[in-house]
Amino acid sequence: MATQTATLDREKLLDWYYQIVLIRHFENKCDELYREKRITGVYLHLYSGHEAVGVGALAALTLDDHVITAYRDHGIALARGMDPKVAMAEMMGKRTGSSGGKGGSMHLAQRDLNFWGGYAIVGGHLPLATGIALKVRYMEEDAVVLCFIGDGATNNGYFHEALNMSAVWDLPVVWLIENNLVGMGTRVEDSSGQPELSKRAIAYGMKNGGRIDGQNVIEVYHAVSDAVKYAKKRGPVLLEALTYRFRGHGVSDRSYDVRDDLVSELKVWQERDPILVLRSHLVEQFEGVESELEKRDQEAAAIVEAAVKFAEESPAPTFEDLIANVYVGRRYDE
Repeated sequence: MATQTATLDREKLLDWYYQIVLIRHFENKCDELYREKRITGVYLHLYSGHEAVGVGALAALTLDDHVITAYRDHGIALARGMDPKVAMAEMMGKRTGSSGGKGGSMHLAQRDLNFWGGYAIVGGHLPLATGIALKVRYMEEDAVVLCFIGDGATNNGYFHEALNMSAVWDLPVVWLIENNLVGMGTRVEDSSGQPELSKRAIAYGMKNGGRIDGQNVIEVYHAVSDAVKYAKKRGPVLLEALTYRFRGHGVSDRSYDVRDDLVSELKVWQERDPILVLRSHLVEQFEGVESELEKRDQEAAAIVEAAVKFAEESPAPTFEDLIANVYVGRRYDE
């Protein structure tokens, strides 16, 4: 790792730090707004604790590459480059949001970023990733599809079908499992006969990228960079990032409040908070960087507050907005 980190300059690492703290501030604010009923909807899934996976993985891509994920999507959207104002407006159901206020928390997407969204159906986005990769291969494009997968989706039929076809057709897909150890309330070892999820690559004849430390943005970046290079030339790769969510499955999940064993486990993982891991590395490597870290933290907090103000001042969708774009090429007034 020492030779790899030497290739990463101070500014790049500071930018990753900014992205990680931006996501954390954004998620903390979303939690607050949801409890105040200023963000509404059935559920809200926070990315707190996972930030190094999203930031490190997306740093390995170009804008020509494609990204698709499930419902824990806010952090990935921000790391991909979505404007926090646009993201927050969508969270608050406003017309200026990424989906016009009609998608909400689980359906952030942005076409010009080749970010094809969050999906609420567990595993439902995996066949779409295969389809996008088939288009890339068919059109002979120099691109890859990065598909984020929650550990809970790996026992889903979509997982088998999508990975199997990507291997049959040698498609340029990096399948990245974010293993936070618990699928909703069920431990991985209680739901899977093979709890080392990256080993499932063997069954499909694809490259096993192995397990990586999902709390270390640098390790994630290098692992995904290697996987991207391989996938573009030789076909799909399955990676598994070990991480941990610092909140419940969703904001209504109060499991940490009632189970002592989870509280103890959470404390262990909080000692390896992605923010602390990267901050420690920067302080160790670069003298006098502390003031820069504080500056990035303050900037991120201010950006999130500005995003909330923008969303609050934005208009809500109209009835015409609601019924628009239901059919391709047909307007609501026809």
